[in-house]
Amino acid sequence: MSGSLAPSEWSRNERSMWAAFRRGEWYADGGEVRAAAVRRLLIAPPPPEPGHLARLRLRDVRVTGRLDLAEAVVGGTLRLHNCRFTQAPCLDGASLGALEMRGCSLPGLSAVGLTTGWKCEISGCRVEGPTDLYGASIGGTLHLEGSHLTGRGERRGESALQLLCATVGGDIQAGTGLRVDGCADLRDTSVRGSVVLTRALLGNPAGTVLKANRLHIGGDLNGRGGLVAEGIVDLCDARVGGGVLFEGASLGAGHETALRAHGIDVGAEFNCCDGFTARGRLALSNITVRSKVSFADARVDVPAGRPALTSRRSTASELTLGLAPPARGTVDLSHTRVTVLRGTPDGWPEGVRMEGVVYESLLPQLPARGRLPLLARDPQGFTPQPYEQLASVYRQHGHDADARTVQLAKQTRLRATLPWPGRVWSRLQDVTVGYGYRPMRAVWWLAAIMVSGTLLFSRWPPQPLDPGRPPRFQPAVYTLDLLLPLVDFGQERAFSPDGALQWPAVLLICLGWLLATTAAAGANRILRRA
Repeated sequence: MSGSLAPSEWSRNERSMWAAFRRGEWYADGGEVRAAAVRRLLIAPPPPEPGHLARLRLRDVRVTGRLDLAEAVVGGTLRLHNCRFTQAPCLDGASLGALEMRGCSLPGLSAVGLTTGWKCEISGCRVEGPTDLYGASIGGTLHLEGSHLTGRGERRGESALQLLCATVGGDIQAGTGLRVDGCADLRDTSVRGSVVLTRALLGNPAGTVLKANRLHIGGDLNGRGGLVAEGIVDLCDARVGGGVLFEGASLGAGHETALRAHGIDVGAEFNCCDGFTARGRLALSNITVRSKVSFADARVDVPAGRPALTSRRSTASELTLGLAPPARGTVDLSHTRVTVLRGTPDGWPEGVRMEGVVYESLLPQLPARGRLPLLARDPQGFTPQPYEQLASVYRQHGHDADARTVQLAKQTRLRATLPWPGRVWSRLQDVTVGYGYRPMRAVWWLAAIMVSGTLLFSRWPPQPLDPGRPPRFQPAVYTLDLLLPLVDFGQERAFSPDGALQWPAVLLICLGWLLATTAAAGANRILRRA
């Protein structure tokens, strides 16, 4: 090729493309050109016409053969609009100013290690094979809006989009009509901006639909307003500088797990709320969220008794759990630490694991009797720590009566785990002094016994031990002398019941020791806590 003339063996369409290239104009006559001619223009471009900037812009063109730009260096933007490719283009290792593909039809795209100084746009395209951007370096935004990406024909549902170990200097705009039939793989990729999946449809019902392990995002992971992911979404060990926003999203395809995000670190909020739906478990253990985690008005569809939400050993500023009814599954929050725990008991499922959960405030503020039924829903049975934590929060906020109610409920639940002698002794402590948290019970018992003993001994007084010099008999003092151990008012030593009257006296002595012992045990429990 010499000068500004197109090769003589080129077709008329290709010579027209040559001329449009030299003028920087669109070639858009709907004709057919060979991929080799396109490559020749980009690798060994002719000089531009005077006053023009040479660039390749194709619209409504059919490209035959394989466009091979592997390791090619193209300074400007490669613009391809509504083009049809008979073979998958190869851009492996290529360096472009920018790539702009809109409305194109391709049997696949290989762009391993692609570098663009600006954007990479694959929007409104239909790609019938894998789109492979492994290790790509995109200087600006990666656009995927409106495209339909599928995996391999012989293994449909796999490797539809490969964006592993890539670097994106701006956002990934992958919502608004994007459809992926197969797995979208973003593992170990770094995105300086946000990943936008609003109104995207990701479908891989046979397995994982989004692999984003160790994905680093500087902004938000935005799936609000209609993201549908039919398969497992895997965000394990991802790092998100902004928020994870799944308000109104729908995840899962009937697998045991819909969302897996163990070890994720989120700089703002983590929202699975406001109409969020999951068909399968949410597995979120060991997560760190610096703002709130919200499941308000979320629906998690799992069989009754199966795990709906697992978030063990996690940390957040605020946790809101208000699952939309019916909440048939179980929730495991064991050893999670939050500042504010928000939610009403009617928004929590029937099974809740609260062992080791630490929080500073509960919202909305409810009396203890409104919170206690939640602690009884542990599928693994009674554990004391949730009661101690709830009582501690009530005490810290000045609600001592509610704290005592919680401690009393803890002892009542504990009784069922004891052997029968312990259960008997626990029952006596409950009835008499409420385990020390209801001391007025002992006062009322003492008053009732005092009245009964006084009436009894007033009607049938005991005989004096020394008939010659008997002191004045006082029924109330005599009853009190029998009831109070280690206290001597002189009446018990001066008078002795005989006959059937001996049995009420023995009963009063036993009741006195019982009241004293249970009161001492309750007081000791209170003093230990103080």
